[in-house]
Amino acid sequence: MKKLFLFFTVLFLTMSAHAQIDNYPRPGQGNFDGGFGLNWIDGNLYYTFHIRPELSFANFGVGLDLNLDINQNGNLRKEDFNEFSDYLSIIRYIRYGMKNDPVYVKVGALDYYTLGYGNIMLNYNNSPSYDARTIGLVTDIDFGEFGLESIYSNFLEAGVIAIRGYARPLKFTNAGSIPIIGNLTVGGTYAVDFNKYAGIVFNQPQSTSAFIDNGSINIVGVDLGLPLLSTRMVGLQLYADETKIINFGSGSAVGIKADFNVFGIINTSAQFERRFNKSQYIPGYFNSFYEIERYQYDTASGIYSSMETKLANMTNPDNGYFGELYVNALGLFYVLGTYERLDKTPYSGILHFEANAAPENLPVVIKAGYDKVNISSETEIFKLDDRSLLYFELGYKPDPYIVVSMFYNWTFAPIHDSNNNIIDYQPQKRIEPRITFVYPFNFGGNN
Repeated sequence: MKKLFLFFTVLFLTMSAHAQIDNYPRPGQGNFDGGFGLNWIDGNLYYTFHIRPELSFANFGVGLDLNLDINQNGNLRKEDFNEFSDYLSIIRYIRYGMKNDPVYVKVGALDYYTLGYGNIMLNYNNSPSYDARTIGLVTDIDFGEFGLESIYSNFLEAGVIAIRGYARPLKFTNAGSIPIIGNLTVGGTYAVDFNKYAGIVFNQPQSTSAFIDNGSINIVGVDLGLPLLSTRMVGLQLYADETKIINFGSGSAVGIKADFNVFGIINTSAQFERRFNKSQYIPGYFNSFYEIERYQYDTASGIYSSMETKLANMTNPDNGYFGELYVNALGLFYVLGTYERLDKTPYSGILHFEANAAPENLPVVIKAGYDKVNISSETEIFKLDDRSLLYFELGYKPDPYIVVSMFYNWTFAPIHDSNNNIIDYQPQKRIEPRITFVYPFNFGGNN
């Protein structure tokens, strides 16, 4: 009971921050965001300049992200543009449609992508390191009777590919007009990671590089969703899923999701899920830290680890919980948080939240995001270490078009081997006081 109380307490606390949600300019509108400042990266001072324009043309949109860090000798920081991917990452996104539109396509950084109900991919992030950003693709299509969700994580090397197809079978019959049961949804998911490090399992003890390479990691799943209520103010859905990690274990989950729209003023959703896991199974295998935990070599201790090693060592079945809370109030701020953990397994907690409050009529800007994995005790949640990702910006607007702010970023720097392969990540701290000029504009189309 105590653990269950802590679970709901932490989940409630995550509402003080919000999850990253796409917030694009409307068609015929754009936004220029550019500025300068100082940037201390692991204690080294750089002069920084950034330009982040966005444009929307009907259903199409594009956003760029150019950052220049110049040291005190006038030289560009070499880590910013030492790989081809660094140049591609200037394209923050190219998109068609909006999330939850009948057709949504996005190329660029993929932040916190969830496939289906999250039983296989939950809050996946393809670029957890600023110095190793990648370009991926998301394609979501809903034809009404059927549809698909898909992700391709990295155009420059083999990586994660996942696709979920789903159908509303009764929509093909006269029963499709029956309330509740007519919207029954059946889905199937296949996900694979072709990265050369995806299937590596290190032998015990993990103080040497002796390993078994199982090749790609493959996961399949089926799910069932039943909307119980769908009105302009209330939505209620039950769902269940079953997942199998090929050559390892399996797990299932049942959950409920509720959405509330209070007269268009406050939008709220809540989700709770109970998980039933067999041995050698990790729910939401592709998560926010997957790209970091896939393969690691601690240069200080000489210890190797990998995500599949962690999976192979999950020898005891252990059930768990997952929950999510979301609030959007008048568009002035929106908050969302997720938390999950297993009942008995230590270091199994995973937290994700973000926050954004930038009301037009107030001179304050607050943006924050935080991820932490392998949490043993809820008391250690807010301790920054090699299991944490954090950004926080606090700003003041002396003018509607100017933001003076302090930006703090706890992220990761990649470590390369002699062949320029990323073999590990180490925490990196960035502190940046900056001045940003923000100018929204119209150039035609709908206003």
